[in-house]
Amino acid sequence: MNKISIIVPCYNEEESLSQFYLETKKAVASISEATHEFLFIDDGSRDHTLDILKLICCKDPNCRYFSFSRNFGKEAAMYAGLKHANGDFCVIMDADLQHPPKLLADMYHAVSKEGYDCCAGKRIGREGDGAVRSFLSRSFYSVIQKLTHMNMSDGAGDFRMMNRTMTDAILQMQEYNRYTKGIFSFVGFETKWLEFENVERAAGNTKWNLKSLFAYAFDGILSFSTAPLKLPGILGVLLFLVACCLGISSLAGSLVSHQAADNLTLILTVVIFLSSLQMMMVFILGEYLSKDYLENKKRPIYIIRESYQGKLP
Repeated sequence: MNKISIIVPCYNEEESLSQFYLETKKAVASISEATHEFLFIDDGSRDHTLDILKLICCKDPNCRYFSFSRNFGKEAAMYAGLKHANGDFCVIMDADLQHPPKLLADMYHAVSKEGYDCCAGKRIGREGDGAVRSFLSRSFYSVIQKLTHMNMSDGAGDFRMMNRTMTDAILQMQEYNRYTKGIFSFVGFETKWLEFENVERAAGNTKWNLKSLFAYAFDGILSFSTAPLKLPGILGVLLFLVACCLGISSLAGSLVSHQAADNLTLILTVVIFLSSLQMMMVFILGEYLSKDYLENKKRPIYIIRESYQGKLP
């Protein structure tokens, strides 16, 4: 009989965790052809999330938890869950019930009967998000698809069920700076998409603010695209031509009008403008170097402080 591993990253989810467990347990228990296990990854929560996980695991032998020594981020939590899962199929779900458990049966049918390697949920609509966040998200996915030439469309998130072959392929991607949406696309495999309506969180507040979303988007671009490295060369040529035109124009103007002071002001403005562009280019190069610096350190993606693994089959 097949086994389904449900991986749930948790960060301050005390308000929704019990409800998520009950609804997801009911949904996965209805799949009579497979057994299941829950792997809860406590990503350094500061509320009572870990206490709730301990209680759930004591009552349900099919539940395990791993608690990080600090907050390493959702990417590290998903990797940890996949690494410790021993199921034939692995599911990644958020604990806020924005990923509907009712889709699990359809996902299982797709990967076990229809020949797909993966069945993923694709969110339609953004009723649970604000207008600004929705606009920025759509814009980001439009940009990153053009830069990376990989399928990372808006609405295609982490909620998916994968077979063991795809799971093992993802685990081979051991980089420290992880962008799992890009990794899903990079490894390939046949994926079936199931659309679902976006809803608000069952409880609590989102852990993603505009600052963290911008940082996440920037990491995604740097992890899967070298296009920004080409910007300094392109802008360098354009600015050289602009500088030549400005220099010739300023020289001609000063010879005609004898207004040296205005020309100096213009030149000073141009120098400051070019300096600011140089700083931005250095920043982009510095970000790439920082990523390489962290990769070369070979630091662990996560550190487990404590865990409960129950009785493994």
